[in-house]
Amino acid sequence: MIDFANIAPYLPGIFLAYAALLMGLISPGPALLGLMGVSLERGRRAGHCFAIGIGTGSLCIGILTLTGLSALLASWADAMTVIRIAGGIYLLWLAFKAFRSAFRPAQPAGDALARDDKTISPVGYFSRGLSLHLTNPKAILTWIAIISIGFADGTPLWVGWMIVIGCGTISTLVHFAYATAFSTAPAISLYRRAARWINGLLGVFFSAVGIRLLAGR
Repeated sequence: MIDFANIAPYLPGIFLAYAALLMGLISPGPALLGLMGVSLERGRRAGHCFAIGIGTGSLCIGILTLTGLSALLASWADAMTVIRIAGGIYLLWLAFKAFRSAFRPAQPAGDALARDDKTISPVGYFSRGLSLHLTNPKAILTWIAIISIGFADGTPLWVGWMIVIGCGTISTLVHFAYATAFSTAPAISLYRRAARWINGLLGVFFSAVGIRLLAGR
């Protein structure tokens, strides 16, 4: 049961978790590159189905992460400390990769899917997006970091569910918007020109949040 009278103390962690997800969605990865390829080659409808598959996969990983974390906390008191440290280290690794990308020439976007000429149904594109995200190590590690940001030891379970449901919804909507934008060539061109600045911003954000986790704050 949600205690609305005491919701305020948990809002900063919840919103920071949302912000971490948003920054992660900006960072190029298998899901984003796959979505770009589908939207550019197969059109907006295929991209939208693929995006919904990605969002569904994100929600599934979030639920598995939260339920697994809850069970672990119940059996091991120091589990949250270990997870928090792991999340912080992973965020610092993302920061390193973002800074490295910011200082090297932009690479052409690739297609994470095999290109073929056969007709694929909307369900087929949904399944491809879902399977791509469920097998994406980056998505799994990102969810561990996200949960560890806003769900500390002693935090009510409903806070974790707010993070999972909110982040799952945000992931679906953002990828849906990406599919709409990536079905037009000018949007891709603009994204590539801004890649250095985007990666620099990602590096700063991931560094700050990673250090915050490692410091235990």
